Formats: sequence, structure tokens, C-alpha cells
Amino acid sequence: MNLRGIVAVSGRPGLFKLVGQNKAGYVLESLDAQKLKIVANISTTKLASLEDITIYGEDEELKLIDVLANITAAKGSVPDAKADGTALKNFFLEVAPGHDQEKVYTSDMKKILTWYHLLKDMPLFTEAAPSTEVEGAKSDDKLDVKPKVALKAKPSNAKAPTAKSSAPAKKASMTSKKGV
Repeated sequence: MNLRGIVAVSGRPGLFKLVGQNKAGYVLESLDAQKLKIVANISTTKLASLEDITIYGEDEELKLIDVLANITAAKGSVPDAKADGTALKNFFLEVAPGHDQEKVYTSDMKKILTWYHLLKDMPLFTEAAPSTEVEGAKSDDKLDVKPKVALKAKPSNAKAPTAKSSAPAKKASMTSKKGV
């Protein structure tokens, strides 16, 4: 399952595909039939990549990708997002075992099922996630792949030494041109 570039935008229903970036923010295209394009402001809009979303668990958090894979492999039919709350809770006990039943609300379950119904017919949902292996590399070769993260340098509390000139600073003299 390849969900790279698929994001949820705070305050907007549905899912969006990350198309690009410009000065104002991220250019997103909706995954529904309308294919609406929007620019999400970098400073005010919160984006959540589906690859990074987790669900509260009793012992450890569950990845959304794993839950979506379990929904796909579910033997019974997948309920609609508008189904009864008890039906959704019973279904989630099957596909997300170990989720925290107090912290995961019915509205969260509805949102996940809505996302699943949007994604299930897309080709990226059935393709494999991109691997970190480089073509031509042998299986014995070890690759050092690190995520690209931009970090800002934290200002230190110590003051940086300032360069002082050896020549004394010149003082401006104030003279008057009026007669003495």
C-alpha cells in the first residue's frame, strides 16, 4: 500500500494528494471526483500524512496503514461510514485489535472508513510502498538511508565573542559655526 503524498487537511473533509509547493504553501488536489485544487498555507494549515497517522492503542499505537490493510483483508463486508456506532465498534475490534476503546471515538472510526472508501479503488492503494533499495544493489550491500529532515539550529545561551577593533572609536565633535 503506497500512501506517500496523501494528506488529510485540518478543517477540510476528504483526502488530498500533494502536487507541489509554491511560495504561498502546498498545492493539493482532492481525491474525490471533483479534483479540486487548493493551496494550503504553510503557516496556518495543518497537514497530516496518512503514512504518519497512528491510532491510540492499549499497549502501543497502531499505524493507520496496518489498519487499512486489515480492513482490506477483512472477511466480512466493510460497513459504510454512516453505519450504527455499535456496528463500527464491533468491526474495529476485528480490524484494529488492541486499539484503546476509550480514546478512539466513533467519529474517528467513521473518518477512517470514509478514507478507506476513498482510497480502495485507487491504483496507489494496491501498489507496493516504495522501497529504500536501490536498483543494481546486491542484497548483501547495506544501504544507509536516513530521512531528510531540515533542522533549525537552536540559539545557544552563551554570547558569541565580538570582534573589537584595536583603534579607538572616533567621537563626533559638535562645533558651532557661529562666531565666538
